[in-house]
Amino acid sequence: MAGKFCVSLTCAKDDTDKATVAFVVANAALGSEKETLLFMTTEGVRLSQKGYADDVAEEGFLPLKDLMDLFVGGGGTIYVCAPCFKKRGLDENNLVDGAVMVGGAALVEFLSDGTPCITY
Repeated sequence: MAGKFCVSLTCAKDDTDKATVAFVVANAALGSEKETLLFMTTEGVRLSQKGYADDVAEEGFLPLKDLMDLFVGGGGTIYVCAPCFKKRGLDENNLVDGAVMVGGAALVEFLSDGTPCITY
């Protein structure tokens, strides 16, 4: 199957259920052979920091850190909203593997061909 898929993630420890499910769905998209982008925005950018997700584990799911590692290891791309990141004073030298700081234009470019996008 060809195509692309995007998951936009707007939460982190403020809603660990949504954060976890976002990565479950993103991994499912990779498993469906979709070029998959996970876009971290607003509070979701906190997950871009090494160690932040280490203690997040929702019942019935793999721990969030494991889901994130599977996503990156499977070829998924993580975009981190630069303005949201900077607003929160996070450390650019502490990004998780596979995370790339971007502006909104990078997301628009990825979605410009009609790529579906869901938000958690």
